[in-house]
Amino acid sequence: MACEVIDAGGAAGHAGPMTDASTGLHPLDDAVRLEPTGPGAYRDATSAAYWNMAGPFGGTTAAILMKAVLDHPQRRGRPVAQTVNFCAAVAEGAFDVSVRLVRDGRSTQHWQVEMLQAAQSPVLDTADRSGWRGRYEFRFEGGEPVAGTASPQTPGGGLSHSWVRDEPPRPLDYASLAAICDTFVVKILQVRGDIPPVATLSLSSCFMADEAALARQGARPVLGVAEARVFRHGFNDQSAGIWSDDGVLLTISHQVVWFKG
Repeated sequence: MACEVIDAGGAAGHAGPMTDASTGLHPLDDAVRLEPTGPGAYRDATSAAYWNMAGPFGGTTAAILMKAVLDHPQRRGRPVAQTVNFCAAVAEGAFDVSVRLVRDGRSTQHWQVEMLQAAQSPVLDTADRSGWRGRYEFRFEGGEPVAGTASPQTPGGGLSHSWVRDEPPRPLDYASLAAICDTFVVKILQVRGDIPPVATLSLSSCFMADEAALARQGARPVLGVAEARVFRHGFNDQSAGIWSDDGVLLTISHQVVWFKG
């Protein structure tokens, strides 16, 4: 797993998380709770609360890599852009995260972050677990994906509008925003009506909001507008914007998805 994060220079701000009475931590904060093991090195473990079909929800992987940069003592300013390349499957269990400041300029910093696992473990049995979808509240205003309503002969549209927030509610910050960028339902379901094996290959996000905009949004739902334009040779694109409920564009994301034809 590799990631590049670009930070804008300047002072940084931090928003406090909303705690869960049962655990003392919001599930996302628990999932991104990195333990320092050395300079630029952290350790964490996968979270059952954000499990997907055959591995961790990619949004939490992005959030973990983002958090590693946010926690680094050399970090200046706020995140501007993040690209995550999902190079290999992540197995259940512990992993290490290494962070390296590639370039420290006057206005921006460029970071490289890697997630590594020593060995693969058996896939987590999720038969009795709600997985990552249970960690978000979704309300669709258009493009709700329903199995069987589209087919290869009569494909559906690739545009969707949905309100989303963490469940339980949590004040928005850069880690949660990085994760929300990957919450859009698999577009092949919306367009073709089924869910073949799928995997995100690359996810790039541009963070247009500063700390003040995130603080104004708080724990209220954000609006996600996503569209896929082409499904070809086993790959599809997806572009999305995430907006605050008062109309401010917070994030723009683009991803490439592999699906089994």
